[in-house]
Amino acid sequence: MSERAMTPPSRHHMAVMIWLAVFPTLTVLQFLLGPVLRDAPIVLRTLVFASVAVPIVIYGLMPLLQRLRVLVLAGRCGK
Repeated sequence: MSERAMTPPSRHHMAVMIWLAVFPTLTVLQFLLGPVLRDAPIVLRTLVFASVAVPIVIYGLMPLLQRLRVLVLAGRCGK
């Protein structure tokens, strides 16, 4: 792999990766848990969504997106 593919992501790449992980996670959680938490106070709903979403994003989706980023950059730099 190239040296560039192994560098830490730029702020822009990190922002895109976070958005790609957070938006669909929150959408799915809202679809699944929204009806159950419909009558709960907003602070409680936010606490539940954040408590479920953050581990999914940090331990599940971000490592996948970071590996994908490395593969994409390695392929782009190799051409």
